[in-house]
Amino acid sequence: MPDPVAGILLTPIFAAAILVVLPGYRLGAALNMIASLASLLFALTLLWDRPPTTQYLLVDDLNIVFVLLNCFVGFTTSSFSASYIGHEIQIGKLSLANIRFYHAMYQIMLFGMNLALLANNIGLMWVAVELATLTTVMMVGLYRTAEALEAAWKYFILGSVGIALALFGTILVYLAARPVVGEGIDAMIWTNLFHAAPEFDSSLLNIAFVFLLLGYGTKVGLAPLHAWLPDAHAEGPTPISAVLSGLLLNVALYALLRFKVLLAANPNAIAPGPLMIGMGLLSLIFAAFMLYRRRDIKRMFAYSSIEHMGIIVFAFGMAGPLGNFAGLLQMTMHSLTKSGIFFCVGHIAQVKGSQKIADMGGLTSSHPVLGWGLVAGMAAIAGLPPFGVFTSEFLVVSSTFAREPILALLLVFGLLVAFGALLLRVTGVAFGPVIGPVGRVHASYIPMFAHFSLVLMAGIWLPPPLVTWFQHVAALLG
Repeated sequence: MPDPVAGILLTPIFAAAILVVLPGYRLGAALNMIASLASLLFALTLLWDRPPTTQYLLVDDLNIVFVLLNCFVGFTTSSFSASYIGHEIQIGKLSLANIRFYHAMYQIMLFGMNLALLANNIGLMWVAVELATLTTVMMVGLYRTAEALEAAWKYFILGSVGIALALFGTILVYLAARPVVGEGIDAMIWTNLFHAAPEFDSSLLNIAFVFLLLGYGTKVGLAPLHAWLPDAHAEGPTPISAVLSGLLLNVALYALLRFKVLLAANPNAIAPGPLMIGMGLLSLIFAAFMLYRRRDIKRMFAYSSIEHMGIIVFAFGMAGPLGNFAGLLQMTMHSLTKSGIFFCVGHIAQVKGSQKIADMGGLTSSHPVLGWGLVAGMAAIAGLPPFGVFTSEFLVVSSTFAREPILALLLVFGLLVAFGALLLRVTGVAFGPVIGPVGRVHASYIPMFAHFSLVLMAGIWLPPPLVTWFQHVAALLG
């Protein structure tokens, strides 16, 4: 049986090498889907076949959650991308050369994200996150319009600042580990660092975590480090919006959680929780109010991503068995829901010929599948029952009320403000008078409804093995 980790990492590399020279759109789209499916199948085998840990690669309960989610959303997005990009070619927005580049970069992006998640070396993890960032930067500017190039440059500049801060934090962790673990690679191996963390210089760890929180927090999209995210969503191809919200933000969050565990293992280091709680609440409340000012539907849901990443970081900051469990569930539900919403929004923008909310209206009448799909996605992301986001947000709020009632009130305030904004915007789009073209949609609805069905099922019933798995991971996170 082939090594699943090798399959996860090598499949996208080989696929990218073929896709960059493969003629024709249909062949490229098909190979992109096949390669993404193969990565998902290899990821599934990690549930029962875990390769031994090396100095560069690691498989444990924590990163399996992220890898499976990454590969699943990567596959469904490649399926959505096939119909979406096909339409862009038909209307002349993209050339075949653009498409070859897009498909190759898509696979390299999946490689970078999976490598970051599987890395047992904190330096390799940093390199992989940077690789994933650079590929998405190039894909954001795919349309080559002035607005797309500006968004790509903003993303590149702010992302570079963030990754530089993360690099400095990583170097400080190495310096804290060197007197205890020794010189060279040994002081960068995560498993070595975790076991020796209680002996590290706490002052160096404290400074390192501040830089790591700011650096990787930029990639997570936390306010006030979020400025790249709305432009990247609005100007890039919609499949990349789905990947950014559903996957790349999670990869940066994963890196942050690894260092949080390291800090928590040192009894003399500062508690990382209050810093994460503060940035999480700030992101939630800021994004909730900013939702009211959005006129572009993709930009609106980009701010919704900032809001939800704030909730997730807040939950992990509260920590404890219930807080970490709620954070894991919220992260999973957000990834599935938000990517499903972007699948829906992408087709809506294509049929209307615009991303402006004012150019849309009455979708439940003119395009019932898209209209009701958007309503379902809005209900799910707003935390309404019986969707899974309601379950995770209920756990976050209830666990916070039991420990810090004042923080819980601020959390609920932010959630209600965001709910009001989403309700205000989506009501007109879905139920108002019909506005804009009413032509036929050439789309695949399977990815969208697959995501929403999973989120609905999670709100009604969570499989006991999944609950046990998340509880174990929550205990590992402290």
